Amino acid sequence: MVERMDDVPDGVIGLRGSGRLTKDDYTGVLEPALHEAMASHEARVVVVLTSFDGMEADALPEDIKTGLGVELLDRGNWKRLALVTEVGSVARATRIFAWAMPGEIKVYGDLAQLDEAKGWAAG
Repeated sequence: MVERMDDVPDGVIGLRGSGRLTKDDYTGVLEPALHEAMASHEARVVVVLTSFDGMEADALPEDIKTGLGVELLDRGNWKRLALVTEVGSVARATRIFAWAMPGEIKVYGDLAQLDEAKGWAAG
């Protein structure tokens, strides 16, 4: 499940996820939020991931489409992405591939660091 977070600084898009990602998560929440971030031409995003149980099969095409769009086509619009998660595998993968992602990326490995992540993303 993915939902928008309202308690983020102006100019920052906040997303909170847990469990399994579904196609509806992409089409109903992730894609609209990322399009909004890209339209600002200075995307600042905070993602909080409290748990991760993989993704449903029908979510994979949406993941690929979304990833290609925001990482290739809109690459220059990224400013900062803060990932807040205690899911070790996701944190490690993000750190490993941060060099290939657009903009600045910072991983926070403790959910208690959410306020710090919000401030960094807004900065």
